Amino acid sequence: MNKFTEYIKLSYDELMNKVSWPSWEDLQESTIIVMIASLIIALVIGVIDLASSTSLGLFYQLFQS
Repeated sequence: MNKFTEYIKLSYDELMNKVSWPSWEDLQESTIIVMIASLIIALVIGVIDLASSTSLGLFYQLFQS
């Protein structure tokens, strides 16, 4: 149990005194960048899905009687 409490103390000390946390403005900028990138990726995947669905539908219609 002694090793566990020492680990917790050292982890707390490192998080509070040795880690440089980003500022609120940096977090907001990063969040906006992630949201825009996610939207772009979702749109690209949606276009690819729509195109493949349409092209496969047309392809299957060629062989249907």
